[in-house]
Amino acid sequence: MSDSWQPGPAWLFCPADRPDRYTKALAAADVVILDLEDAVAPDKKAQARDAVRSLVRDGVLDAERTVVRVNAADSAEQSADLELLGELHIPRVMLAKSEYPQDIRALPCDVVALVETARGLERAGALAEPDNVVAMMWGADDLVASMGGTGSRRPDGSYRDLARFARVRVLTAAKAAGLLALDAVHMDIPDTTGLRAECEDAVASGFDATVAIHPSQVAVIRSTYAPTDDQIDWARRLFAHVGDDRGVTTFEGRMVDGPIYKQAERVIRLAALTDAATKEESGR
Repeated sequence: MSDSWQPGPAWLFCPADRPDRYTKALAAADVVILDLEDAVAPDKKAQARDAVRSLVRDGVLDAERTVVRVNAADSAEQSADLELLGELHIPRVMLAKSEYPQDIRALPCDVVALVETARGLERAGALAEPDNVVAMMWGADDLVASMGGTGSRRPDGSYRDLARFARVRVLTAAKAAGLLALDAVHMDIPDTTGLRAECEDAVASGFDATVAIHPSQVAVIRSTYAPTDDQIDWARRLFAHVGDDRGVTTFEGRMVDGPIYKQAERVIRLAALTDAATKEESGR
């Protein structure tokens, strides 16, 4: 994966047939996922594609901060989606229900592989291999539905074991291949406490972003991914102390070595990404 595309951690789905919501979504999120799949009713798919065309024609679409989710490879809608990609030269898409590496390689752009079926989960490692994959995301409810289940969460809101396994498997596959890893959406919009807890775990586990389904979730995601002032200060003091010598040493009574340096580098990187997004948002 190229290091040239390093978006911030707060992503947001936006129905492609509601272009009026796109600019608002773009003003809030680091990346907007224009959705041609589940968010669009079957009888409005063509309308949604026309809306994307209009956004590009009118110079509204921000290609650097937009990903278009296309319908699955076995969908009757995907051929029209592919025509749209070729026509508009969309640089990045999300492939719904990714299951086969060859379906990813067939797309003429960079791809976020969305793993949300039993078959896709079984092939998570293989889905990370195509050269045009830049990120992986997992989805809980479609996965459970593909297995004949009835719900991805327990009554208390916590994930069932199947969903927890899928989350870890996709994260591991993405990181093993050097890809961005996106955590799944939190469907309970008013539950900001639950969303924050999942984001805290995502940051600690190595996810690069969490995807929102409502603009109100974006600020929670971004603030949770943002390191604290104490974390940033510690990382900067550590690097000032060791300089270019990244060998094993002690710092403020704690042993530090390679893994600790990597954690500190992640703190600095997240600080830069979330600070830049916050400044951009305040200036809009």
